[in-house]
Amino acid sequence: MSDAEEAPGEATGENGETEMKAEEEPNPNYKEVENLQQESKDDTLAWRESQEEERKMEKEEEGKEDKKIVMEETEEVAGEAQEKEASGIQEETTVEPQEVTESMIRLETQITDSQSITSGIFPKAQRGSKSKPSLQLEDAETDELLRGLSTQLEFLDLDQISPEEQQISSPERQPSGELEEKTDWMLQDELGRERRDLKPENREEGQESRVSNIQSEAGISRESLVSSTTEDILFERDESAPVYPLTMTWSFGWNSSLPVYYIREEKQRVLLYVCAHTAIIYNVLRNNQHHLQGHANIISCLCVSEDRRWIATADKGPDCLVIIWDSFTGIPVHTIFDSCPEGNGIRAMAMTHDAKYLATISDAEVQKVCIWKWTLAVETPACTLELPKEYGVQNYLTFNPTNNKELVSNSKTQAIYYAWYEERDTLVHSTFNKLVGKFSQSIFHLNLTQILSATMEGKLVVWDIHRPPSSASTFLGFPYIKPCKLVHLQKEGITVLTTIDSYIVTGDIKGNIKFYDHTLSIVNWYSHLKLGAIRTLSFSKTPATPPTEKSNYPPDCTLKGDLFVVRNFIIGTSDAAVYHLTTDGTKLEKLFVEPKDAICAISCHPYQPLIAIGSICGMIKVWNYENKQYLFSRVFEKGLGVQSLTYNPEGALLGAGFTEGTVYILDAMSLENESPEPFKYSRTSVTHISFSHDSQYMATADRSFTVAVYMLVVRNGQRVWEYLARLRSHRKSIRSLLFGVYLDSNEPRLLSLGTDRLLIEYDLLRSYKDCLEVLDIHHTDQGCYPTCMVWYPPLTRELFLLICNSGYKVKLFNSTTKMCRKTLMGPAYGSPIEQTQVLPVRSMAELQKRYLVFINRDKVGLQILPVDGNPHKTSAIVCHPNGVAGMAISYDGRYAFTAGGHDHSVVQWKITLRYTTGAPLLSPSNISRS
Repeated sequence: MSDAEEAPGEATGENGETEMKAEEEPNPNYKEVENLQQESKDDTLAWRESQEEERKMEKEEEGKEDKKIVMEETEEVAGEAQEKEASGIQEETTVEPQEVTESMIRLETQITDSQSITSGIFPKAQRGSKSKPSLQLEDAETDELLRGLSTQLEFLDLDQISPEEQQISSPERQPSGELEEKTDWMLQDELGRERRDLKPENREEGQESRVSNIQSEAGISRESLVSSTTEDILFERDESAPVYPLTMTWSFGWNSSLPVYYIREEKQRVLLYVCAHTAIIYNVLRNNQHHLQGHANIISCLCVSEDRRWIATADKGPDCLVIIWDSFTGIPVHTIFDSCPEGNGIRAMAMTHDAKYLATISDAEVQKVCIWKWTLAVETPACTLELPKEYGVQNYLTFNPTNNKELVSNSKTQAIYYAWYEERDTLVHSTFNKLVGKFSQSIFHLNLTQILSATMEGKLVVWDIHRPPSSASTFLGFPYIKPCKLVHLQKEGITVLTTIDSYIVTGDIKGNIKFYDHTLSIVNWYSHLKLGAIRTLSFSKTPATPPTEKSNYPPDCTLKGDLFVVRNFIIGTSDAAVYHLTTDGTKLEKLFVEPKDAICAISCHPYQPLIAIGSICGMIKVWNYENKQYLFSRVFEKGLGVQSLTYNPEGALLGAGFTEGTVYILDAMSLENESPEPFKYSRTSVTHISFSHDSQYMATADRSFTVAVYMLVVRNGQRVWEYLARLRSHRKSIRSLLFGVYLDSNEPRLLSLGTDRLLIEYDLLRSYKDCLEVLDIHHTDQGCYPTCMVWYPPLTRELFLLICNSGYKVKLFNSTTKMCRKTLMGPAYGSPIEQTQVLPVRSMAELQKRYLVFINRDKVGLQILPVDGNPHKTSAIVCHPNGVAGMAISYDGRYAFTAGGHDHSVVQWKITLRYTTGAPLLSPSNISRS
């Protein structure tokens, strides 16, 4: 608490003097100044008749001579100004008394300093505007702002302020009706503006210096970082201290259905791609990521400007957004909130080469084409056009590189040409109503008079653009397209069609990349790279280096055999691989290969910074999440999709459950089979795997509501895993499978929880081959169904099981008797908790400060323990808008990991429980519910 708050009756001035606040002791000059203001108004309306009254006031106010002199001189100038206005004479400059000038400059300085401190709170007066409308209290907000300004002025020395300045600066001291009556007097504020305009340069320089000093003290830059930055500083800025309990630090995987762009090459190789609802700017050489976070839905499309400075991203879903980013700083410069009022989102998007306009196509049943002048920060499109349903779903869009008023889009069956008449706010279109192929992409020809459309049959449709003469004095109609010819380029289906320099480039389903000239004659191709189907090609914005004696450019396939010189480019394939091709020497570099299918299984090593990620495509990848380094992987045969992963407590083994019911026990460091043959005792997907604390037992649960147990035994002097028994113990899906330890012994115990509201404990000691014994069965709920369970940390003498249910409740059950001991309100963030884990402690001192990490349908969050129903002890953030498939916690409790399922991503979240100063970051006083 500040000194002013501790002693409300006193305030310390700049010179160390103590002043009394107006709330405790009224200013002795307040009434007097107000009377002077009222008298000044009357005197102004009748200047010559008031001389005698002024003499009387001078005699009565002999002790206030200095203030009276200032008032008289101000009245003289005001009277002269009124006489000049009445006679039609206007002067640009006026000589004012020194005392008035000093007092007004002193007041202006104090007000300017106050406004610069509270920038963005108090409205600025516009020069030359009338006083009456600007001083009217139109609503309660304006009245509140004026009261705030009055509070600032109450700390000023009123003896040094002239009456008219007090009247202008503090209108809230007078009734609102009195303000209307005194409008004529307030109009003289324009005269004060003319006086202050005598030396505008000095005044502005002084104001700028004061603002600059305040901004420098606050660490605020005077210029916009976007406008002042001329080169990439994205990875040079120092990261600030985390201000949220959960902060995204890395994203594993990428959405291979969207393009990857080559946005920087001069000093560092920088890529742009999409991962779930986040756009990633990835510096390959530094192995660093910058996340463009702002979307609440999965990003559906993105595009970049020709100079790679501006990035546009769009999503589809409720409250969909279109955001334009500055790639140099990572700052969002403009957001379009109502691009699709229906909430369907954006299907395709393109930006002009000069980045002035942005075009979007909605994903609704009736698609709408919109062109946005985003640089003007407008909220409505410049023009719109609804497309008939028979045109099909338009999924690709691009501008004419030399004409911002022409576009082309295509669906699988129709290619559409657009012409934008900006002066008429009209967007016209032309198409051909006969099927000529299954289109993939369309572009403008290098000659700019034709359009090319690639098909999945390896053909190229050439369209002629018929434009009316521009010199015609009368309107002769709109431009239209007409098919000219159908060119059989190749046998393989063309998936990518683009242009670079003087070449037309194609990529096909066989991984071939071919270059053609403007006559569609082949110049060169890359067919020996052994790539998957080409999904995207992105060329560097830096032109190719001219050939020298040391260059190793390949020759082209023309008769001349000239060197084939082209820019370096990025290749993205349908199997989620990204490559960089250096054309000088034809050097192909694999940048990364990510899972191409849903990711449902993740697990963290128990004592090393390793995470295993499993995908439905059959790939298991192991990363070092501290260094962000890929270590090793294994791809299983076709048909085996990884559904669940778990390390054993020693970290030597990795249990893997697959979609068709197979269970593998793998070596954690090589991913080789630990057992000779996998276990195949289930016909459905294995959803849960768990190891006992001593690694003597392993249990699995599948989608047929069955629990299976495997046991480690010694055979011929070797320790091997054997199948023990399985039991269909539940009637509905199993939500949790958990090992524990008996309190009176070191023997493991096994429990399962299902949506049939049954909590079942198994008797491992009495179980034998093909017979899994049940120890007890308890009902956990009546109306709601349980969603997950976890061992509650020993914060009290009684040990509990914490069970969450579909009614946003958390229940504590005695770990021995299974009796419900407490029911509390749990985190409520739009959906019930689906999985939860207790955050590991980092030191013995944190044993009594425990936290719970949870996920629901689309969010990950933290909760302070013990649970008490306080909603302000929880915090959550959207992690995967289309659903979270799994969660894992690092061994030291510093990171949480979430798997996004069908968005093909795993996000690493840094957990921050305290500020750098040591104050709790995750505390009820610092958390507000999302």
